[in-house]
Amino acid sequence: MLITQSYRALNRALHAGGQFGLYGDKWADQISGLVERYGAVSILDYGCGQGSLGRALGPIVREYDPAISGKDGAPVPADLVVCTDVLEHIEPECLPDVLAHLYALSRTACFVVIATRPAQKLLADGRNAHLIVEDDDFWRERLLEHFTVREWVPLDREFAAVLEPLRGVAALRGLARKLRREWFERRT
Repeated sequence: MLITQSYRALNRALHAGGQFGLYGDKWADQISGLVERYGAVSILDYGCGQGSLGRALGPIVREYDPAISGKDGAPVPADLVVCTDVLEHIEPECLPDVLAHLYALSRTACFVVIATRPAQKLLADGRNAHLIVEDDDFWRERLLEHFTVREWVPLDREFAAVLEPLRGVAALRGLARKLRREWFERRT
């Protein structure tokens, strides 16, 4: 499951105010560089919010956001998947499925930016909008189950990473890493 219906409704309310999901375009220069590096002809903005990245880069960008009508249809794979300021908002129980979804959609590379701090916004139910507040090590461990990390750039209480999807034997190693982590988590 990628998102529960109750959480989708909370996010729809946040997005409806027009003050949430506004700043994907601040990564446009970095993403343009990745388009050139990987020879990407398609980009999927996963969790696109108000669509500022698409406006900055043009028709190469397809948008997906499960909390915005018209952008909530099933996304199709792209050469480059962009997921900025999204993963920390995912319901913890849905995170494994969302990471697997990102992997399945990423043909060549995936660019993520993940905050490691609480958000300034609250959900209507009183919870912090960042449902997962964890450090770089937490995120690296989960991302390595599906991706090779090509770049990891620490920022101010967040990080940016360029990832490449694991294929072949490397994908089996990622699965083994995931199963090992889950086994240890069940034992503790």
